[in-house]
Amino acid sequence: MSIVPKENIEVISQSIGINNLSPDVALALAPDVEYRLREIMQEAIKCMRHSRRTKLTADDVDGALNLRNVEPLYGFVSGGPLRFKKAVGHRDLFYIDDKDVDFKDVIEAPLPKAPLDTGLVCHWLAIEGVQPAIPENAPVEVLAAPSDGKKYEQKDDGLPVELKLPVKHVLSRELQLYFDKITELVVSRSDVILLKKALLSLATDSGLHPLVPYFTCFIADEVSRGLSDFPLLFALMRVVHSLLQNAHIHIEPYLHQLMPSVVTCLVAKRLGNRFADNHWELRDFTANLVASICKRFGHVYNTLQSRLTKTLVNAFLDPKRTLTQHYGAIQGLAALGPSVVRLLILPNLESYLRLLEPELLLEKQKNEIKRHEAWRVYGALLSAAGQCIYDRLKIFPTLPSPVPQSLWKTNERIVLTTPNKRKRSVELMEQQPALKKIATDGPTGLSVTNSSPSQMQVETAAPASSGDINIGPSSSSRSLSNESISNSIGGKDGADAQSLKKSALLNQVWKDELNSGKLLVSLFQLFGEDILPFIPAPEMSLFL
Repeated sequence: MSIVPKENIEVISQSIGINNLSPDVALALAPDVEYRLREIMQEAIKCMRHSRRTKLTADDVDGALNLRNVEPLYGFVSGGPLRFKKAVGHRDLFYIDDKDVDFKDVIEAPLPKAPLDTGLVCHWLAIEGVQPAIPENAPVEVLAAPSDGKKYEQKDDGLPVELKLPVKHVLSRELQLYFDKITELVVSRSDVILLKKALLSLATDSGLHPLVPYFTCFIADEVSRGLSDFPLLFALMRVVHSLLQNAHIHIEPYLHQLMPSVVTCLVAKRLGNRFADNHWELRDFTANLVASICKRFGHVYNTLQSRLTKTLVNAFLDPKRTLTQHYGAIQGLAALGPSVVRLLILPNLESYLRLLEPELLLEKQKNEIKRHEAWRVYGALLSAAGQCIYDRLKIFPTLPSPVPQSLWKTNERIVLTTPNKRKRSVELMEQQPALKKIATDGPTGLSVTNSSPSQMQVETAAPASSGDINIGPSSSSRSLSNESISNSIGGKDGADAQSLKKSALLNQVWKDELNSGKLLVSLFQLFGEDILPFIPAPEMSLFL
């Protein structure tokens, strides 16, 4: 026997439009309705217990219905007690007394008070130094500065609370006119000469620091809106360059606003909308600008160069990017220095050139514009790799050039021969005095005191013998002989030291720079003879 009478089933069926429900069906449905009601109430009690409550509410019943994938009942809240009325003609049937509500009354009713639940709301405290007049901010007249410049209020416990007054960024009339004139010249570009003077003023004038936040916002807005205007982008990058050159401006706090605009002009897909726009020059200029920023502020922001190189490498290695974006990324990495090229570009050079090769050939790429872009990228890679190998090879010590004169030694005689002075040298040897001839007949020492061929000096001397050669009793002759002996010994020591120095130098070069030789060979295999102009002549002769 169910606790739900069949009369309730009949009333519910009539409320949903079923008027001819038989008593037997109502009697059979009553136990099932009881089972469902018990199931829902058990789930509702579980929700109540999980909520750490001892009173069952309508929210618990809604939670139980959600667990059973049943749409909750709307209109029942736990704000107050429910009022039940007895149904006319039924002894044990009750219903909730719901009065009809007019929509007009609901719309015209005043808004309820703010709920007490915790919530987070975002609003502007200040915009460019000016506090907006919104309900969340205190009105300006309430925060009017007292005589001592501070505002105090009393809390409930009687302790004073200090309120900080909003600070308004005030610009002088002159600075406002200066900013308007500069921005007008950059956007309109009506007078090129006046624009150059304005850029010079930005790079040298003092007292422009209050305008830096306005210039950074102006540059960011114009770059985001004017990617199709090539002259405007170039003018904006020149403004950035001028601001960086100004020693009176503290621009470090605004780099996070400038760098996205600068990197956009370096690796954007399209800069300008005309074929005549030389966006290559803009990318080259921006690459040098990025390198100067990293060089100047890299020690202040430790992650500046690492984040920048990560962005450029992703643009360089992404095959979905256009060739113009690859060109900008390569130029940016090359401008950061040969070390960045050696670590980030050269390991990926062979695979990239393999992908770039079809774009260079006329047989495979019929589009002349695409082929031109591919050759520009190839030129950027060649320049970056060439500067890298040149930087590696220039650390070599200066290799000695070969002596243009020839020395012949026969029968313990040294003859210095030059192409045009052989006859004159023989005549000078014949005209030498007897003492000098005797000194030249013995073993000799060579001392080269100047690298210039025309100023080379050869000093010859013979050591004192045991009396085989009689020089004479003259003291002057004896002193000359001793001086010649010392010069001969010194010449031998100098020649031996120079020979050892050259040998040690070459051994050190081959030991320390073997990797440079391997790098040169790999670049020669990739670029062929195009890489040779970047190699200095002495190093080329050393490796080849």
